[in-house]
Amino acid sequence: MTAQYPGGRRPPRRALPALAVLALLAGCGTDPAAPDRVAAPPSAPPPSVAAPAVAPSASAPPAVMKAAAPRGGPVPFQAGRAMLGSYLALDGMSLGESLALRRRQLGRDQRIVHVFYPWDGYVPSSEPAVDRASTLMVSWHGAPYAAINDGSSDRNIARVARKLAGMKRPILLRWGWEMNGDWFEWDGAHNGRDAAAYVKAWRRMHRIFREQGAGNVAWVWSPNWNSAPNASWNRFQRYYPGDGYVDWVGVSGYDFYSETPRTLFTAVCEAYGKRKPIILSETAAVDGGAIGKAEWIGKLKSWVEDTPAVGAVVWFDTDTQEDSPHDFRPDSDRGTLAAYREMARSERFSG
Repeated sequence: MTAQYPGGRRPPRRALPALAVLALLAGCGTDPAAPDRVAAPPSAPPPSVAAPAVAPSASAPPAVMKAAAPRGGPVPFQAGRAMLGSYLALDGMSLGESLALRRRQLGRDQRIVHVFYPWDGYVPSSEPAVDRASTLMVSWHGAPYAAINDGSSDRNIARVARKLAGMKRPILLRWGWEMNGDWFEWDGAHNGRDAAAYVKAWRRMHRIFREQGAGNVAWVWSPNWNSAPNASWNRFQRYYPGDGYVDWVGVSGYDFYSETPRTLFTAVCEAYGKRKPIILSETAAVDGGAIGKAEWIGKLKSWVEDTPAVGAVVWFDTDTQEDSPHDFRPDSDRGTLAAYREMARSERFSG
């Protein structure tokens, strides 16, 4: 499905079979990233071996230590305070109207507002409905890897980079998400099972954005919580572009088969949480599970409180997703809204 503006929708995806849950749980409690970790580029070139050693001069000024870049890049991670936001697409309402409704219900603004942009279609120059105090998260559709790696998409990439740079606000950019699934044209299953080509495409885009001056963009690498197919070539770690190319690590996960937050998010947190801030970039509870939506939200709140690496949670707040029968709204009944409001007003979600 083509993204729409404003508040463009995500394209359709499939829920994964419940059998995949067991495969994930078998790997929890270890560091699954270690075997396939992609080394980050050096922060500075090594000194030349031919350069002569120079003794420090007594009159020379003291060396100035360069401050380390904040975790999260242009969208800094705040220890102990997670940002809470949402993708909002409510039936019969504009994005501005939807934001106003949630403000009245929760007594606070969305800290992150999530939108979807097409790969090579219209990208706006601004998002006037999104308050400057909120962080914009853009999920930019992916493309076949070859169309990026052969250079034929460079002009389009540069165009989008200039558009986002021109917004002059911090932006979380989530490109080519859920690449370890089998429901998008940019996943490994549709690109010759070649995770290395995904990494190459990501790094090429990262370079072009840097060349275009898009220093306001924080890069969000965001796999699905489990892989489909569940095969060694499709492990989410194989798609990781490297620490030097990623500011935030995201993860998508819903309780389609009554999965708990621990089941959905622990593996990605354990793999990357010590190196990168974690954003639950797409999540929501659905009706009809083993537990109600309100109880699931309570479990999510508790899990985030117990997981310091999590710096942001983005709810998939819609009742209009065309490929899904589910109502993902957190106000589908009074109990659900009360649980969501309690989470939204807690100190842990005050980022």
